[in-house]
Amino acid sequence: MSQLFGDFSDLEEHAEYLVIGFSPTSIPLKQRWRNNGLSADFIADYLQTFFVGDPEKRAANNNSYIPAKSKNAVKYIANELLENAMKFNNETASFPTKIAFHLFSSRLIFQVVNSVNPDDVERFQGFIKQLLNEDPQELYIQQMEANASSENSKGHSGLGFLSMICDYSAKLSWKFDVVDENPPITIVTTRVALDVS
Repeated sequence: MSQLFGDFSDLEEHAEYLVIGFSPTSIPLKQRWRNNGLSADFIADYLQTFFVGDPEKRAANNNSYIPAKSKNAVKYIANELLENAMKFNNETASFPTKIAFHLFSSRLIFQVVNSVNPDDVERFQGFIKQLLNEDPQELYIQQMEANASSENSKGHSGLGFLSMICDYSAKLSWKFDVVDENPPITIVTTRVALDVS
């Protein structure tokens, strides 16, 4: 049975999407995260080439279908999602990490699927509940202050998710599933919706 957080609804039918998969069997995923910028650039270039958008807004965007701010948002969000997925991946599971990018007329949907370390699930879900129930701007400021005053602010701050919400007005949701293997594997799907104007 899935656990849903935020507005994790079924995706509507659409024509354009891109999926990139990373297998953990060739190179360990944690070694790949240093190259996530290349994948994020590729996704942003894909967007620039194939995103049709709203033709009426084209003239207002310098005859481009998508404004530069949105392309920068795509790079940032894709990079953050890939870094998190690979950094907190369950190394004992042979589950691939996948990022999907769905194009709609005025909205972009990112979706990352990865296994998650069992020790991180409860803490991650606690952070998600806090993110969904508290003011993200206040959380963002608190976390920035906490990181500035801490010598060891590694890993679990959630600043990337907070930045997506506060800087880019993105909407986030999550789905957790447990795969019946021995031992069971927790799979998390992180979805980010970004309006393009």
